[in-house]
Amino acid sequence: MAYTAKSYDNLKGGALKGLSDAQLDQHFTLYKGYIAKLNEIEEKLATADNTKPNYSFNEYTELKRREAVAFNGSFLHELYFENLGADTDVSASLKTALDAFGGQDKVVADLKATAMTGPGWAVLTRNRRDGKLHTYFVAEHHLGLPIEQDLLLVLDSWEHAFMVDYGIARAKYLESFVENIKWSEVSKRYGK
Repeated sequence: MAYTAKSYDNLKGGALKGLSDAQLDQHFTLYKGYIAKLNEIEEKLATADNTKPNYSFNEYTELKRREAVAFNGSFLHELYFENLGADTDVSASLKTALDAFGGQDKVVADLKATAMTGPGWAVLTRNRRDGKLHTYFVAEHHLGLPIEQDLLLVLDSWEHAFMVDYGIARAKYLESFVENIKWSEVSKRYGK
């Protein structure tokens, strides 16, 4: 199965506060690159010799090592773009969960602090084990993402998400991100 990149052109034309069309175009191009690499890896895996994998080097080994990077890079970007759109529609059930964490402002502050820990992803999840909200830092798309989580809010804190508009000012970008959270999408994910 070949994956197809989705279009997020609806986010352009001033639809988002603090994120220019030039910034978004760069980000969309990078996302499409992850989709292309995922398809390339899956195509190569279909015929790769898996009889001699080893830690040092083997084509199959390297493809398997990078498969999660391309997969998560593709779909974390989709979740990120889909939770942008600036609305304040928080469902009653999500509000209850946010309040149990300390309130919406505390969750947002924690997510921003998580994003400041380095280049990567900050995610708000519902932990399937304890049912509570958690924030996690994910490096290189696949390092640090715990299992048993429902991804609710995805924040791209890699430099490519903000360098065109903000240079190295990650904190200013995070302020814009917060203004652009589409809480109705987060609520929909929480409701599933």
